[in-house]
Amino acid sequence: MKYALITGGSRGIGRAICIRLASEGYYVLINFKSNQIEAEKTLYLIKEQNGNGELLQFDVADKEAIKNTLGKWIESNTDKNIEVLVNNAGIKDDGLMSWMSDEQWDNIITTNLDSFFYVTRTVLLQMLAKKYGRIINVVSLSGLKGMAGQTNYAAAKAGVIGATKSLAQEVARYNITVNAVAPGFIKTDMLEGLDEKELSKIIPAKRFGLPDEVAHAISFFAGKEASYITAQVLSINGGLYS
Repeated sequence: MKYALITGGSRGIGRAICIRLASEGYYVLINFKSNQIEAEKTLYLIKEQNGNGELLQFDVADKEAIKNTLGKWIESNTDKNIEVLVNNAGIKDDGLMSWMSDEQWDNIITTNLDSFFYVTRTVLLQMLAKKYGRIINVVSLSGLKGMAGQTNYAAAKAGVIGATKSLAQEVARYNITVNAVAPGFIKTDMLEGLDEKELSKIIPAKRFGLPDEVAHAISFFAGKEASYITAQVLSINGGLYS
């Protein structure tokens, strides 16, 4: 049995990733912070397609929770190796930097950047021991080009992009790849309130993307056949930016 951990797997892109990897034979560890109803729905959808998995509740912004929940799961399941880690969980709290509060900055950096370090380090030791692994980070168009009103979010995602490229060089010799996908406008709860019709005009593809399209790219990076592809950032934005 192959094991995959997806953070923020209860909704949106995370749910699509969970379902996709489960369909490819992975036993999926569905991480979520608080919305158990949605997390259980993800697991239900997986099982409906003859897949399997379990829920793993912890806040990716809390390093002690990561150690106490994810760390203990790994310690208690020495025969179960997490081959694929998808760092997907993230939040945004937009605002102009001149008016941005300390809390807005700290929360975004902790949840989007610090979480990458603490979750990945916890799983990485097992991958190094087994000399195999796939780490895929969900970053953002904002982390590549910057977006007005997202200084905090862009900084966090740009940080993960830099970490992706650096970690990839550290672990390549162990048959561990580290890549990232950078979605643009994808139809999820995160885009609620945005004018899709108006924004689609600036996208060459003339539409928003779908969570399944992001999940497809992650599935590619997770495959054994992608073993010579590492330290890459794949844009998924309908041609909006390259």
